[in-house]
Amino acid sequence: MPTKVARLLEEEPLEDLGLELEQRWLGEGYERESLRALARRFNVRLLEERLSQAGQSPLDGEAENTYRLLTDDDVSAGMRIQAERELERAGIDVDRLRSSFVSHQAIHTYLTTDRELEGPGNETSPEERLEKDTDSIQRLSSRLAAVAEDTIERHAGSGSLEDESVSVLVDVNVLCEACGEQHDVRTFLEEGGCGCQE
Repeated sequence: MPTKVARLLEEEPLEDLGLELEQRWLGEGYERESLRALARRFNVRLLEERLSQAGQSPLDGEAENTYRLLTDDDVSAGMRIQAERELERAGIDVDRLRSSFVSHQAIHTYLTTDRELEGPGNETSPEERLEKDTDSIQRLSSRLAAVAEDTIERHAGSGSLEDESVSVLVDVNVLCEACGEQHDVRTFLEEGGCGCQE
């Protein structure tokens, strides 16, 4: 049974992207890319293909920006809703599109299962270590949000809180003491710090 990535590559005339993902992961003819970067690349290409199928001609960087608006944590709800409405006006099913996006784990499964690769060596690169550590922070944040939601539901159920429909948001931010700028921790790590000293 083909993996999700293999199935999408077949369904969405993107067969050439499979080889490109392999070469970028191994650093053959391209600068080596992490699984997270490859997942983002795949998802942006998928979005470009869906826009083309809907008769749109996205400008350079437009699909990348739309993908960012749909998926990045630091995007405001208003900007995300506006991006969703624009896609819907173009005739694109946003829920179906989102469910088609793949994770870096799905890319890894595709490369190691469908393409039978062993990966770019056994040593963990600094980028892969950073990716793993960032994922750990994300899992802890999600866990904290789940615990907070369970606590609120339990107290609402016992009558000590008004029974309201709420969502718990957990943001981990980094404050740069040099310039006072605040950053989402994922962005801070992925961009190599604040950048105010450059």
